[in-house]
Amino acid sequence: MLRKKYLLLMVLVGLASQLMGQQISKEELIFLTPQWTGERYEDGRPKVSDELLERMKAVSVEEAWAVMKNEGYRYQIAEDWKLINADSVLVGRAVTATFMPGRPDVWKAIDDRGKAAGKRGQNTWPVDILVKGDVYVADQFGADKDGPTIGDNVGNAIFAKTGNGIVYDGALRDVEGLVEIGGFTSFYTSYDASHHNPPGDLNTMLVGINQPTRIRTVTVMPGDVVLGKMGVVTFIPPHLAEKVATTSEVVRLRDMFGHLRIKEGVYTAGQIDTRWAEEIEKDFSKWLNEHIDDLPVSKEQIEEILKKRTW
Repeated sequence: MLRKKYLLLMVLVGLASQLMGQQISKEELIFLTPQWTGERYEDGRPKVSDELLERMKAVSVEEAWAVMKNEGYRYQIAEDWKLINADSVLVGRAVTATFMPGRPDVWKAIDDRGKAAGKRGQNTWPVDILVKGDVYVADQFGADKDGPTIGDNVGNAIFAKTGNGIVYDGALRDVEGLVEIGGFTSFYTSYDASHHNPPGDLNTMLVGINQPTRIRTVTVMPGDVVLGKMGVVTFIPPHLAEKVATTSEVVRLRDMFGHLRIKEGVYTAGQIDTRWAEEIEKDFSKWLNEHIDDLPVSKEQIEEILKKRTW
């Protein structure tokens, strides 16, 4: 009897591991993200801190773009989205899903494997692994008619798990219901009232969970920091997230100081709009120290900025 139970357990473990064969292995994910040296989830996905994600909300698209471009990352921005909660900012850690047009033999093989492991509905499998602070990023190959894999039921499940919305390169359904969720800030390609898997038709199939995926012209990795605002989505490699946030904070503070001194008549626009003279840099450091508790950047971050300054 004990042996039978052991064999049954091994079969179930085997089925589960086969199902997750669509999900990248921990070893492979670590191999593909070698520059990230911080905390990781159990499956190997980079885990940028909650504190850094909070700082990221104030970063502009241009600031993120400039840092990444200077580091050699030229294709990290995706544009021209339809929006849910257009006035809100989407920030979180990417969980990726890759769908392809349905092919009956492959679809059935994937689906049978999932059913044997107790799974139903391929469109919900990536949702099962989401945690708080994640952003569900799906390559739905722009599918429109008979393509949507997310409606208000799946959308509510995503929001309950993550507190976030989605980046979805395809058509959504039930958009009115998704809008009613409230905090479901999302970027999507189109709307269609149809469903991805009507009876007798196989329109999409899930071929990858937390694999590298493509969103427009961007290669997105699991654990990338998603920054969505102003109709644009930026995917920031986790090892660059701290640099992006810090650079943004420095730019923000310098802009505040420069605009203030121009209004006060202390310096001309020409002096502020070009490389600052040493006297301006010293004035800026003095201003930071004097207003350290009143600025829109944390005191701790300003102290770090001041440590690196030579004036």
